[in-house]
Amino acid sequence: MKLRYLGLAARYAGFCLMGSLAFVALGFPVFGQQASQSQPQSQASDDHPTLGPRNGPSLDSGPLTSSVFDIRKLLRIHTLYVENIDNSLSDKLAAALGKWGRFRLVTKEKDADAILRGSCLESRRLKRVHSEVFISDHNGASIWQDTVYRPYSPPGLDQAVNDTADLIAEHLERTVREAQEH
Repeated sequence: MKLRYLGLAARYAGFCLMGSLAFVALGFPVFGQQASQSQPQSQASDDHPTLGPRNGPSLDSGPLTSSVFDIRKLLRIHTLYVENIDNSLSDKLAAALGKWGRFRLVTKEKDADAILRGSCLESRRLKRVHSEVFISDHNGASIWQDTVYRPYSPPGLDQAVNDTADLIAEHLERTVREAQEH
C-alpha cells in the first residue's frame, strides 16, 4: 500500500517538474523571478486600472449606427412629431433637432409628416444607457433608425442621455446630408 502512494507521489512530482520546465522553456517567469522584459518604471507606475475616461467616450467615436430604410421618404419629411421617450430623451432630441433646423417640430402627431419614436433604457448593473430611435410614417413603416449605447458612471445618467441625443441628431443630420449629395 505504501508503495502505491509513493508511486503516485513520484508521478505527481514528475508532472510538477515537467510543468515548471515547460514554463521556463516558453519564457514564462517562475515564482520568485522577474520577467526578462519588464516595463520601464515610469510606464508601469502610470498604468493604473481605471473605469475609462472621466467624461466618457467622445461623441465622435465609434461607427455610424443609423440605418435608412426609405431615403426618399426621409428627404420628404418637413414636419416631425417626437413621441415621449424615457429618461427625457425626447426633450433632449427635440432641442437638438430644433438647433439643426431641418425639421419643423410639431406638437400633434396628425400634423406631422413622420413620427420619431424610441426608447432610452438605463442598465444600472451595466452602468450604460441603451437608446433606440425610429422615424416612421403614419402607417408605421420604418424610414430611419439609430441605436446608441452610452456609459453613465462617469459621467452621470443625465449627461449620457444628453450625449445620446446629440449623437442621434448628428447621425440623422449626416444621413440626410449624404442623401442630399447623392
